[in-house]
Amino acid sequence: MPALPHLSAPPLGPALPARSAPHMVERPAASAFAFAFTRLPALLRLSCGLVGAAVALAVRTPPVRTELLLPATAALAAWSIWYALRAWRQGIGPALVAGDVMLTSVACLAIPVLVAPEVLPGEASWIAVLASTTVINAQAAAPVRWSIPAGLLVTVAYVIGAHTAGASAEATAHAATLLTQTGCAAMLTTVMRRRIARADAAFLTNQRATREALIARTAREAERQQNRDLHDTVLATLTMVGQGAVAGPTVALRERCAADLRTLAALAEARSMPGTARVDERLRAVLKRLPHLPVNADLPPCTVPPPVAEAIAESAHAALANVARHAPGASTLLRLRRLAGTVSVEVIDDGPGFDPAAVPAHRYGLREAVRGRMATVDGRADIHSAPGHGTRIRLEWSDVD
Repeated sequence: MPALPHLSAPPLGPALPARSAPHMVERPAASAFAFAFTRLPALLRLSCGLVGAAVALAVRTPPVRTELLLPATAALAAWSIWYALRAWRQGIGPALVAGDVMLTSVACLAIPVLVAPEVLPGEASWIAVLASTTVINAQAAAPVRWSIPAGLLVTVAYVIGAHTAGASAEATAHAATLLTQTGCAAMLTTVMRRRIARADAAFLTNQRATREALIARTAREAERQQNRDLHDTVLATLTMVGQGAVAGPTVALRERCAADLRTLAALAEARSMPGTARVDERLRAVLKRLPHLPVNADLPPCTVPPPVAEAIAESAHAALANVARHAPGASTLLRLRRLAGTVSVEVIDDGPGFDPAAVPAHRYGLREAVRGRMATVDGRADIHSAPGHGTRIRLEWSDVD
């Protein structure tokens, strides 16, 4: 007997994008964190920069030097706009954090010439707000090993600037505020990063488990599909040989084996074909595989997707093969109908019938070759039979949601 053709397993689904590789996989929680902690600093810097520039220009009493204040506020406004646009479009990188810290530190050192003495106390000056915004943004945008030194640098610059301006109490008070803001923001973002990392790890574990389950389920279904194909062809022929229905090598046996091989090859080819297929033609091909079974066929033209046509035809073959095996000589009807998007095929015989509930669990035919095969295309198979009352098997598939 020639070797069996290779039956390839169905594809596992669309290829995963490159980013789904283990080192480039999506991390939804981290992405959400990055989104929030990019937009928030951008909005804080933009609002603080523009409002701070307006407030700074509103109070210009000596020793404020207007010739320095005007370019300083213009630079601050321009930087705030650029910072916000850059952060919104590309995220906040080390260069952006470093630039923000350096600009703020320079402004803090220039407090004596940029902030009027009457508005400096009370931590309410525009530079005090600028410093607070900078240290908070640094904690949100940079890792702790960089963000805390950045917060300390801004704090030291503010203390020096305020002391130089003669506001020692303000220097001490706002230094404490800046250190508190640095510590609290650093702890908050650190805790959030750790929680987010755990959430992403759990998500990735679940994704891997889901993928592995899908692969295993697909492999099992491919194995079951091959078992169905073999059950209806090669195993059925071997059963006949084992039961003595065929005595030794004969022309009929060779022809049946050749027909089994052609059927297996056709099934493998049909699974790879796109478009539609004619169910009626597939059912006529099924009847040719059972030349010794007289069947009254009513098969009007009907097209469905190729996998559906294959499932219906092979399920019908399994049902007809059961008639040939268990009810030889019975009057048999094979009927195909399509109504309102529902395709139905009925195999009806007036043989001795049987009790479906009494079929042993190890029997493969009806359970897998008929019901199981139809289930693979979201179809169904209804089997009605009783001893002495014949058998009626209805295969049904619908393209209506």
